[in-house]
Amino acid sequence: MILYQQEIKELLEALFLCSNEPLTLAALVDITGYETEDILETLDQLQQDYLQQGRGFEICEIAGGWMFSTFPKHAPYIEKLVKPKLSSLSQASLEVLSIIAYRQPITRGEMEEIRGVNCDSSVNTLLDRGLIREAGRKNVPGKPILFETTTDFLKYFGLTSLKDLPQLPDKNEGDAGAAIAGTEL
Repeated sequence: MILYQQEIKELLEALFLCSNEPLTLAALVDITGYETEDILETLDQLQQDYLQQGRGFEICEIAGGWMFSTFPKHAPYIEKLVKPKLSSLSQASLEVLSIIAYRQPITRGEMEEIRGVNCDSSVNTLLDRGLIREAGRKNVPGKPILFETTTDFLKYFGLTSLKDLPQLPDKNEGDAGAAIAGTEL
């Protein structure tokens, strides 16, 4: 059994090193041919190994799958290395992104109704950075484009799924539109 688990460990590490996207459990089972339980057990064992060895990375569950991730304390050094283009979003872009995250799928007109101002620039920025995408068209006159968040959004904010978003205040506590527009992720 030890050799079998070592083989799975090596294979999972190789897959994580070669993938820049989270790998779902279904994908890992499909690619490796190993049983779900064996993969989950090995993922847990790898996490324990990395923790005991004091590594600078871990395998984390994010955006519906698993991938290698560094620790937040190393972020300033990694940013110097990779200079991510996602490093700063304007307040307006963060507001639009919050609205999309909580109300998706949503049209540009609906976003502008909530914010009270034009959202073209922010939507274009978020599209360029891959944090949102077009999700079809709304079945109303004019057929406006619907927008939704992407897996890059989940990865950027360290979320496993949209269920991990902070809860919005109760509608009785204030204006829901203002609460969404003011939400910082």
